[in-house]
Amino acid sequence: MPSEADAPKGVDRFRVVIYLCAAANTSLTAPRRECTEYAAAFGWEVADVIEDRFGLLPPDGRDGLARALDMVEAKEAGAVLTPWRSMIVTVPQEYDEVARDVEKRGGFLHVMDSDRSRRRLPC
Repeated sequence: MPSEADAPKGVDRFRVVIYLCAAANTSLTAPRRECTEYAAAFGWEVADVIEDRFGLLPPDGRDGLARALDMVEAKEAGAVLTPWRSMIVTVPQEYDEVARDVEKRGGFLHVMDSDRSRRRLPC
């Protein structure tokens, strides 16, 4: 695996903010590790890991998601990385709205897995 020493001089690594969301009593250790390893596999630098622990709040009611979007807008990260779509929202139309918002801010929303092969964590 390439290291930072292998990166060309003067070229910044692509930065992502990892976003995780679950109920207060749910462990996010495994999804956090999986996202961190996924980012490393692509050579992405993790700018921050943000967790929301409020359960079923809509996307616009989550402070952590708002901070992740602000990081994209401030060019501190080029993408929001999350393990499953359900950590953003389970309603397809609302998911599309969040994805468009990230794009309007100059980045993209990247989901590692589609939820089909994983147990959903309530968000």
